[in-house]
Amino acid sequence: MGNARRFSAFLVIVSAVMVSRPSPLEAQSALEKTLSSGETVYVSVYSNVYAGPKEVPFQLSAIVSIRNTDPAYGITILNADYYDTNGTLLERYLKKPVQLKPLASKAISIKEYDTRGGVGANFLVTWKAEKMVNQPIIESIMLGLSRNQGISFVCPGQILIRHGK
Repeated sequence: MGNARRFSAFLVIVSAVMVSRPSPLEAQSALEKTLSSGETVYVSVYSNVYAGPKEVPFQLSAIVSIRNTDPAYGITILNADYYDTNGTLLERYLKKPVQLKPLASKAISIKEYDTRGGVGANFLVTWKAEKMVNQPIIESIMLGLSRNQGISFVCPGQILIRHGK
């Protein structure tokens, strides 16, 4: 390869790297999307799924996991409310706010025999912090074992409302 061709190839590579590098404003904007001082998060929770051509309910246990991902600051979980398929409030799992220290977590368990929620059950989890912190990971983990069959899956939470800044 001649020097001119090598130099052209070098310029193309350098140009591609420069174009794909975020500007300081883009980097700041991305950081702000991961920092928050509070949110309300929707989390899908499945009490059952339907199995087979006869749509037989396959019962599932579930865990709603709330993990403070900030290594320096705590967060406060204000509520964790459980709703059924029709949107009816079934239970408020927190009687009072719960403090989560840095990197701590809270798990809420739904037993396999608790079929109140149905296939469209969900949680609304609201949390806050005194400072801008890393967003917590809020997700549900479902597990079912029956008749030599097993199923498990995870549903990530979705931010509905950002509180504060």
